[in-house]
Amino acid sequence: MPESVKVGVIGTGAISGAYLGMAKNFPIVEIAACADIDIERAKQAGEKFQIAKVCTVDELLADPGIEIVLNLTIPKAHVPISLRAIEAGKHTYLEKPLGVDKEEGKVLLAAAKKAKKRIGCAPDTFLGAGLQTARKLIDDGAIGRPVAFTAFMMGRGHEGWHPNPEFYYQVGGGPMFDMGPYYLTALLNLLGRARKINGMASIAIPDRTITSQPLSGKKISVETPDHIVGSIEFENGAVGTIIQTFACYHAPYDHKHPIVIYGETGTLQVPDPNGFDGTVLLQSAGEKQAREMPHSFVVGYGRSVGLADMAYAVRSGRKHRVSGELGFAVLEMMQGFLDSSRTGKAIYLKAKYERPAPMRAELAYGTLDE
Repeated sequence: MPESVKVGVIGTGAISGAYLGMAKNFPIVEIAACADIDIERAKQAGEKFQIAKVCTVDELLADPGIEIVLNLTIPKAHVPISLRAIEAGKHTYLEKPLGVDKEEGKVLLAAAKKAKKRIGCAPDTFLGAGLQTARKLIDDGAIGRPVAFTAFMMGRGHEGWHPNPEFYYQVGGGPMFDMGPYYLTALLNLLGRARKINGMASIAIPDRTITSQPLSGKKISVETPDHIVGSIEFENGAVGTIIQTFACYHAPYDHKHPIVIYGETGTLQVPDPNGFDGTVLLQSAGEKQAREMPHSFVVGYGRSVGLADMAYAVRSGRKHRVSGELGFAVLEMMQGFLDSSRTGKAIYLKAKYERPAPMRAELAYGTLDE
């Protein structure tokens, strides 16, 4: 086992618990410090997860022992905080999206390249057993050449349950920038590089009222499209549809297989890309029912597996799977759907990235390299 990598966490809001709870399962990762603009919240996280150092953002960035900054701030702060981390000589792994627009993403990747630092960008759910098993089935020809797909996330939004839902309806939010990264990253992992997209988008519900606590009754003016429909053409010839919406009730599917890949010789039902495991169903031509396929990879991973993969890569020098380039390709697509809707024109994609290497199935839980 290589020497562990010290990680400093900036942003200790609701999502941090999922990362910090899982990180302890990877010996390669040492959560050495945490910081937040709300120091009391940082103290609570430090106590709950037994983090030795609780400090300000400036103090964390000045700590020479921190090698990776885990940036869990809100979308508008992703790039500003990540740029500061790079300037401080740190590799950076940030929550999705990579930026609130493509230009921000370009600036971040350029800064990282110049400083020779790594950028990782969530989601890392495609490293879980469900999506890795689905990818292996496709790569092994279980459904023949992929022809079509559907990728649907259809719901009503966050104001009925989230304690602070306003930013989901601001620029950098909306269903495409919030949930789209899970679906698009999964599709890029399953099908390879995308070539062209078209999009239609609308603000279907311009005014919303928060019904969750503690902000119940507060009005939200929606600033970004809350309903987006797109088509994607992949370089392998597959063409399909994506819907990301916060404007629907009672979506007419079971939510267990929101991505379906249709091939020349069969159909693959892919588990929820917002999770790591889930059931994979294969129905070959001539079969009357889909059959559950056993997972071919380690089960039980959660958020932080991408961070751990990046830590291993820092030690070994190999490429990390949850890369900034992949995050930028997703960002280009998300913005592209909105741009296409506005202009009425198709968007030809330019982002350069490599399809991530598959996970190694033979390694024990918590170990990603030998």
